[in-house]
Amino acid sequence: MIRRLLLLLGLLLMNCGPTAADEAVNLMTFNIRYDNPGDGLDNWRFRSSHVAGMFADHSLSIAGLQEVLHHQLVELKRSLPAYAVVGVGRNDGKQAGEYAPILFRRDQFELGRQQTIWLSESPAKVGSKSWDSSLPRIATLAWLTEKQTGKRLLVVNTHFDHRGVVARRESAALIGRHVKAANTDKRPVIVMGDLNCLPKSDPYKALQQAGLDDAMLHTKQAHKGPQSTWNGFGKAVHKGRRIDFIFVSPKIHVHSHEIDARMFKGRFPSDHCPVIASLMIPKSD
Repeated sequence: MIRRLLLLLGLLLMNCGPTAADEAVNLMTFNIRYDNPGDGLDNWRFRSSHVAGMFADHSLSIAGLQEVLHHQLVELKRSLPAYAVVGVGRNDGKQAGEYAPILFRRDQFELGRQQTIWLSESPAKVGSKSWDSSLPRIATLAWLTEKQTGKRLLVVNTHFDHRGVVARRESAALIGRHVKAANTDKRPVIVMGDLNCLPKSDPYKALQQAGLDDAMLHTKQAHKGPQSTWNGFGKAVHKGRRIDFIFVSPKIHVHSHEIDARMFKGRFPSDHCPVIASLMIPKSD
């Protein structure tokens, strides 16, 4: 009788899949390239379906996008009804200028709070810029709670200036300080985006000094894809140009990391390649 019970228990355990607590959260950062009429056959209207398709292809729970104009965001929201969106335009704090939006699955996460800061000496001032920045730059923050497990996250998505060396360094330092001050309930943190800098650069080091880890360097499985994220709408990914990153706080375990360099009919879906990480989120302290 005891042997039968043990056998039955073993069969039940074998048939049980992973629990929700054991499931990973798939996350992506992707500079989708603003809708530039001068891009010819690489214009947004030829690429939009491939950008939206990344969400299903990678079973994404959360995504941070960059260079998103309002009409592009409207189109993506229409194509991705399962996702809620957090973010504002950088020029007026409403709809003007590029967004750095965070998208998350409505059925998986609940939004507790959202915030946009300007990467300047006056972070609360809409449209502000400082140092040698060529344009206003922003960071979008979302306080998320996983509905089934109660796990909490602070997600930050950003896009650093493409010209300002000082601006990039100061932007990274600002995000580090702001996250430390704003994360009052000590949630695990994800900072992602197009940083327009390389590994070991000053902005990269500033985020490490803020207690964040480069997910690519901490993945349990071997990294998949090229080790560069810039393709410039060329025929191949440019070597040595990893400028898009996912950073995580130390208690977040990185299960896998990928740079998706697929082409569709010989063309990339953006001039950047998306970065995808599968993360195991711990419970907050």
